[in-house]
Amino acid sequence: MGEIDKGIPQVGMRFRNVDEAWVFWVAYGGRAGFDVRKRNKFDGEVTSCRFVCSNEGLRKKGITLDHVPKRIRAETRTNCKARMTITLDRVGKNYEVTDIVLEHNHYLQLPQTSHLMASQRKISEVQAFEIEAADDSGIMPKAAHELACRQVGGPLNLGYTCVDQKNHLRSKRQRELAFGQAGIGL
Repeated sequence: MGEIDKGIPQVGMRFRNVDEAWVFWVAYGGRAGFDVRKRNKFDGEVTSCRFVCSNEGLRKKGITLDHVPKRIRAETRTNCKARMTITLDRVGKNYEVTDIVLEHNHYLQLPQTSHLMASQRKISEVQAFEIEAADDSGIMPKAAHELACRQVGGPLNLGYTCVDQKNHLRSKRQRELAFGQAGIGL
């Protein structure tokens, strides 16, 4: 029971649904120092799902003539085998951890930088409202981000970066364009 209390995944753990298991895996990844992603095939009811390290697998080799990238990005995948597989128990209608591999073949993030991993950066509804209010008031994004950092005691406690904030504002403007005057002409 001590391992479960520490939040370390174990075979036999049970979750009410896939989302609850995903939240657990994201939190564990943040504490352990690795980024996470889902690897699954959804066909109607989810009977099983695999949560993996973001370094799982390998990038597809070769550049096709159909798609030539402007900038070739560095390889980040190392074929890491760390994963947690959950399967639906049809009798109890719970999801049970049936396979777990916790060993990684790459360096993990330091606790001081784990807040910068994509799976750990989220803008809450309240934060989104504050970002949009600052933008509507004419406050520059960098100044608004610095203010938000000071309000919560530093960027470690904020939960998002300045780039995430700019992306949120860009998405908001795109939505407004789609439903505003520009959307009428389409």
